[in-house]
Amino acid sequence: MSTIASLRVGEIGYISEESLDSIPLKLLEMGCLPGAEVKLIQIAPLKDPLYICVNDSHLAIRKETASKIKILKSE
Repeated sequence: MSTIASLRVGEIGYISEESLDSIPLKLLEMGCLPGAEVKLIQIAPLKDPLYICVNDSHLAIRKETASKIKILKSE
């Protein structure tokens, strides 16, 4: 299964139910819930952090955290 860290810029995925235990509480409170749409907006020059859009909210998260959040890629 893919993770947010495996998205390419502009690609969209949906947070998987399996990720619920690996998502930090702060991100859950900010709308990173299972089923939420995630779009990778930009990657920092040193490949960390990742700038994402979740349900029209823009967030910057560490690549390590993004690699733990499983997603289902849209077609």
